[in-house]
Amino acid sequence: MDLVAVASALPKPGETVMGDGFATLPGGKGANQAVAAARLGADVRMVGRVGDDVFGPMLIAGLEANGVDVSDVMTTPGSSSGIAVILLDGERQNSIVGIYGANMACDAVQVEAASRALDGADALLLQMEIPSGVSLAAAQIARRMGVRVIFDPAPASAIPLSSYEFFDIVAPNQSEAEVLTGVLVDGIDSAYEAARILRSQGARTAIIKLGEQGVVYASEEGSGHVAAFQVEAIDTVAAGDGFAGALAVALAEGQPVERALRFASGAGALVVTKRGAQDAMPDRAEVERLLHSQQPYP
Repeated sequence: MDLVAVASALPKPGETVMGDGFATLPGGKGANQAVAAARLGADVRMVGRVGDDVFGPMLIAGLEANGVDVSDVMTTPGSSSGIAVILLDGERQNSIVGIYGANMACDAVQVEAASRALDGADALLLQMEIPSGVSLAAAQIARRMGVRVIFDPAPASAIPLSSYEFFDIVAPNQSEAEVLTGVLVDGIDSAYEAARILRSQGARTAIIKLGEQGVVYASEEGSGHVAAFQVEAIDTVAAGDGFAGALAVALAEGQPVERALRFASGAGALVVTKRGAQDAMPDRAEVERLLHSQQPYP
């Protein structure tokens, strides 16, 4: 669950500032991405855990309301649900503290559930808000089954180099790319360098998200840059999750990489024009309107 506080300026250590607003909103990277894909027309199944606190039923109900299959979302007794404390400043840039609660209890039960869910699936979306070993085990199963694995390495932490061979796509933002590659990503050129390193480590396609500077990618088919869409940002929370969910949908539909990245970039751009995380995920018609209004989109 996202606990969102808005203030014109964020406090320095030891300082208290007066805020401008507060909201409690359904969130979590995996859940956000599930909702994003479902709103764009995909059949989506969520695997994970919530706590037995007041937030657990709310999170499950939010997923169900958006058409996500929650049959593999377990309730963990004696644990809190995952919480994100989100601070938004006057420029609507965010700082986030995650307390992952029941997510960190994911184990072999969730790996088995993922294995069942992968039968007939087009893509597996993975994040780092559960134990990394669980995500990596699911990725290995997906690879054996021929299911595309899209890895969103957030929150960033080092992973074994041997793991990259199981990822079809690795899609960090700038700070996450620096953790994974050691490259300070501050623009398009350094993003290409980070993408090349991720490819050399075994990822089939590397995508570096640059916010207002767009997206850089490197794949077996080539590399390129997709410019950002021009929108008025209200709240940058979960833009990357909207991007990931849309990317999975576009690739599952057989779109080539650059076209899929435009689609995903459009979805991510629309997220920042609304408040919240899951509530901000766009539907298909919204994305298509933006795509055709700002960039050539065959």
